[in-house]
Amino acid sequence: MPIAGRPLFRAATLLAACLAAATLPAAESIRPTDSSGRPLNLDFETGDLRDWKAQGDAFLGQPIRGDTVKPRRGDMESGHQGEYWIGGFEKVGDDPQGTLTSVAFPVTQPWASFLVAGGAHANTRVELVRADTDEVFFRSTGYEHETLRPVVVDLRELQGRSIFIRLVDRQSGHWGHLNFDDFRFHAARPRFANALDPRQIAEEPPADIVPFAGLSPEEAVRAISLPEGFQAHLFAGEPDIRQPIAFCLDDRGRVWVAEGHSYPRRRSHPPREDRPPTDDLSQPTEAQLKDIFGGLDRILVFEDTNGDHRFDRRTVFLENLNLVSGLEIGFGALWIGAAPYLMVVPIADGDAPRPAGPPRILLDGWDYVADTHETLNTFTWGPDGWLYGCHGVFCPSHVGKPGTPAERRQRVDCAVWRYHPVRHDFEVFAEGTSNPWGIDFDEDGQLFLEACVIPHFWHIIQGARYQRQGGQHYSITLEEKERCLPHLPRNAPRHLNPFIYQDIQSHGDHVHWAGSRGPHAANARSDAVGGGHAHAGLMVYLGGTWPDKYRHQILIGNIHGQRLNTDFAERQGSGYVGRHAPDFLNFNDTWSQTLNQLYDQDGSMYIIDWYDRNQCHHNREDGHDRSNGRIYKVVYNNQPVSRVDFARLSDLELVANMAELREFAVRHSRRVLQERAARGDLSPAVHPALLDQLRSRPERRVRLRALWALHVTDGAPEPLLLALLRDADEYLRAWAIQFLAEHRRPSPTALAEFARLAREDASPFVRLYLAAALQRTPVPQRHPILEPLIARAEDATDHNLPLMYWFAMEPVVGANPNLGLAWLSHARIPLLRQFITRRLASEALLATH
Repeated sequence: MPIAGRPLFRAATLLAACLAAATLPAAESIRPTDSSGRPLNLDFETGDLRDWKAQGDAFLGQPIRGDTVKPRRGDMESGHQGEYWIGGFEKVGDDPQGTLTSVAFPVTQPWASFLVAGGAHANTRVELVRADTDEVFFRSTGYEHETLRPVVVDLRELQGRSIFIRLVDRQSGHWGHLNFDDFRFHAARPRFANALDPRQIAEEPPADIVPFAGLSPEEAVRAISLPEGFQAHLFAGEPDIRQPIAFCLDDRGRVWVAEGHSYPRRRSHPPREDRPPTDDLSQPTEAQLKDIFGGLDRILVFEDTNGDHRFDRRTVFLENLNLVSGLEIGFGALWIGAAPYLMVVPIADGDAPRPAGPPRILLDGWDYVADTHETLNTFTWGPDGWLYGCHGVFCPSHVGKPGTPAERRQRVDCAVWRYHPVRHDFEVFAEGTSNPWGIDFDEDGQLFLEACVIPHFWHIIQGARYQRQGGQHYSITLEEKERCLPHLPRNAPRHLNPFIYQDIQSHGDHVHWAGSRGPHAANARSDAVGGGHAHAGLMVYLGGTWPDKYRHQILIGNIHGQRLNTDFAERQGSGYVGRHAPDFLNFNDTWSQTLNQLYDQDGSMYIIDWYDRNQCHHNREDGHDRSNGRIYKVVYNNQPVSRVDFARLSDLELVANMAELREFAVRHSRRVLQERAARGDLSPAVHPALLDQLRSRPERRVRLRALWALHVTDGAPEPLLLALLRDADEYLRAWAIQFLAEHRRPSPTALAEFARLAREDASPFVRLYLAAALQRTPVPQRHPILEPLIARAEDATDHNLPLMYWFAMEPVVGANPNLGLAWLSHARIPLLRQFITRRLASEALLATH
């Protein structure tokens, strides 16, 4: 059909006019001169540092020509004026220090402005100084961003006097640099839409007071502050455990731990081998095995056989692995994330478990070079039977099964991904955030994630796109990638999605860093609000033995704050908002750096502690203390240790565990049932027993668990799921929607029911699941469901729904512009009308080329 008609032309013209208006200058400016009237080089357009004097090494090689920021990180740009600017990082990085001082010049106007960016530290600043007294009368730091922004200076009391500019960089390490450009005078106060307020970024919270550092394991456990009734035990410490980076618990409650001695650098590069297509490429060659086992990492198994909350049996399961970062157990194997691989190693079980064979490579292409503290991590089994994991923002990966050609691989960075252990499907579940290192599901099957640097609290929705710490949004399926390719500039990366016009922001109502100068500037100054921006490990407590007030609480490890933060998720609209609660514990030790926490069969909690003086990632191998590490166990009211082995229970005993309060029993029982179903060993009595729980139990948690267990054992056929779409409980309706769209081809009957729900269902939570399911529905079949959704004016202010609707409808507008035009008058959500116009303009522009 034609797509370049006059309505599309008008939309494109309107969009261009809006963009042009956004770039109009803020005010006329005047270039400073010296006392003789010579214009000064305060904008660096001479291409050198004339009129400036440098001391130290921080400003070597300046000024910078052109935008060198955007090519190295797509989420930012230099924002400079003219051709040249000062970019402290661009030549020498963050570590060098020094000053750059201008010549003195007279103040001839009452107002001035300049551009600044870079570190928000007090030691990365612009100073304006009186030449006659050397008094600093104005200062401004950067704001932890590379894009230069204007600062306005009131000079009315200094007119006629001489001043000079001093750029100060006395900070090494993260954001230890300063950007600057274009000092100008103004006859009237200039107005900039994006101006910085130096008064706000100059605020500096008080320094944290932490009583201890560098404690022995025994001293460290005694230093922990806990609520009344809780006790901390040293389950293991150095030399028995060092550098614990990932862990999991098996069906017997044993603790499997990966020691990360290879970090921060993989010890070799995987070999490149041409193998015939008839080969089983999941089976590594001798050269690949040499590389896989060419590192320094180990996997250990700890067991407490006498119930004193301290290990007394320790087994070395594997040695010499390379850059391990993720671990989980299931299906008779250990699942290992060790970039570039996701592998499984079969287990010969027993009191001293050992490998039953070599690793099998399930996926490769995970980046192992760019940023090795963001590799695949924190694996967990979802209620739907998939293995879930996280991946970080600055670790660009192109993932596929071994042998997958480059054009068929899936881009992955800052995402939650999942892998199906039976079908061996892989997909990106949701995209965005930063460097997540912690995910968990609550009792209703809702996924929560913690992040670093950006706000930390996220409710993860299937198909959602979230705020990113850096970089650009990408296509999360190959089909999406093919649709977007014609709209990308010739030199753009092929994986980008240009139609994610806006992303979902944090679900938390708070952050854990203090002040207004940015997250890194608040390090060691954020005790009062939670400890800082760096998080690792997230656990929704469902252990079943702590007091009721702790159930559903979300415990998040805070690295700079040496503590476990407590948040809780409160329903709001279609999803949740994260509220802050008092911290659960504090280690009171600046070396403590816990990476994850898990509850066990008794509801007690294990915590792995990397333990190191250095708290930040860097690539210097000598910058980490390799000698230590701890595993703590937190117990309430002297909770005894029970002996379990879920793999030995009968099928009906496993089904009965779906009603357990202890989530550990539920999850392990469900996975064992899934394993038996995959082997064809499941009793015929299982599905009737689960159906009875689903239909007769009053508790939502038991009914959901029964549904999930039916699904993972192939016992939830379409008629059952269609019936659940009319259930009184919105969570049951929502999960039925997700399972009906599991294979990306909902049946005509399911689609008709989805359209009915879109028209009739009063629950925004159900509509959220419809929006997610639409992204797994063929594009031509989406519009009957979308039309009633986008007509719901009550969803306009919801945190998630307008954008989730857009993510589902964007390809429909692209494929059928006439329908998009009709939706401009039909949609009752203003944001969608804006996005439809913008998307139609893209089609019009494409048609003119």
